[in-house]
Amino acid sequence: MTLHTPIRACLFDLDGVLVDTAKYHFLAWKRLAEELGFTFTEQDNERLKGVSRMASLDILLEIGGVSLDDETKLALAEKKNGWYVDYISHMDESEILPGALAFLQELKAAGILVALGSASKNAMTILNNTKMVPYFDAIIDGTKTASAKPDPEVFLLGAKELNASPSECVVFEDAEAGIEAAIRAGMRSIGIGSKATLGRADEVVPSLQEMSISRLTGIFPAQ
Repeated sequence: MTLHTPIRACLFDLDGVLVDTAKYHFLAWKRLAEELGFTFTEQDNERLKGVSRMASLDILLEIGGVSLDDETKLALAEKKNGWYVDYISHMDESEILPGALAFLQELKAAGILVALGSASKNAMTILNNTKMVPYFDAIIDGTKTASAKPDPEVFLLGAKELNASPSECVVFEDAEAGIEAAIRAGMRSIGIGSKATLGRADEVVPSLQEMSISRLTGIFPAQ
């Protein structure tokens, strides 16, 4: 059994880990694709997981075989985001994914630090609407980062704000790019979803319903 540094902090991605906003991103991208005259499928949408807005637009345009200038691309990204913000403005606590709230509550009760590490520029809207803000000791989102995952910036900023070393942190991610970012940050990781896509994570579980502090310390036993 591998022994590890004790866990001081847990860092969570937002979309697909704590809340299901992926469906709203998909609806907005699909709407944009249709406006541009091509079809965007749920399978196509898998390529956008954990990817920044402008990089996602580039992938979408590549799928549609569309080439545009930077000014037009910025305008389209803003249009998509406007639709997405409208969708998420109607979210509430019912859209927190199963097991997420209970696990956050358990971590807080045990004194384990909790941070958000999300590429989303709309994270605060989602956290406010779902009333999850009080569970976080640090919130790092797309408004505070310059580089998108798999760059480790978002997680390293989270650790810095928590005053925790990377070796003391565990990242929870549903995207391959997010797991790669955790590895580059020197952090342990738990994938939320499928082993087929998240195989590089230290452990993969279907959802946070599978998680508890006892399960977490079982996966990463301290020295």
